[in-house]
Amino acid sequence: MIQRAFKIVLNSIPRPLLIKLSYLARPFLSIALRGNNYQDPIDGKSFRKFLPYGYVVQRENVLSPSTLSLERHRLLWLYLKNETTFFTNKLKVLHFAPEQAFYKRFRKLKNLDYTTTDLNSPLADVKADICNLPFEDNTYDFILCNHVLEHIPDDIKAMKELYRVLRPGGTAILQIPQDLNREKTFEDNSITSKEERARIFGQYDHVRVYGRDYFETLRGIGFKVQEINYASVLSSTEIDRYRISSDEIIPVCTK
Repeated sequence: MIQRAFKIVLNSIPRPLLIKLSYLARPFLSIALRGNNYQDPIDGKSFRKFLPYGYVVQRENVLSPSTLSLERHRLLWLYLKNETTFFTNKLKVLHFAPEQAFYKRFRKLKNLDYTTTDLNSPLADVKADICNLPFEDNTYDFILCNHVLEHIPDDIKAMKELYRVLRPGGTAILQIPQDLNREKTFEDNSITSKEERARIFGQYDHVRVYGRDYFETLRGIGFKVQEINYASVLSSTEIDRYRISSDEIIPVCTK
């Protein structure tokens, strides 16, 4: 029943409205599901279970009731916290389509000069097209652009813009939905119905499904790319307790 309700909500409510409604739901969900089986490392809160999530196939026990983080968010948080200077060094940061799990926390960090951008998100400081950014060359030390490129028809142009506004020596983390069994990226512009896009691309507003060649595409733009399997340094107990994917690859790109 809960799975069916979540699927209907995800596929029928526009994303900006969904974000606003989720703020109202979080306090109630956190209380209803509190316990000690699983922990969200972003805020340290523990729960007896997480919520299901998925537009087509529902994944059990993956959506944190408190931060609304998913597996990829919690993995990225651990990577940023443990392996980078993101939380300590003075950095000029550009964050695309800012995730609720991160937005307020990153905004409060005194070391960051933090700007958010998106065309539709209510959390965006700057309304901008990722393919035509209003920022000067070599501006940002750190760029976060996660689960955005699969929505963009001309993703190559978007990648070039990300490269342009990143400073030499800067870092861009460009996560995408991954199918590690697929060698080549697949897209078909003739697929326009929401139902078919959801079935083929995994979500109604996606325009492609990326394969392993994604990393080479980024390298072709000019990025140096590290394919970080950060879960490999965590214990099986941590992977289960934090509810993260064991095979998620974090594309860490530098200029």
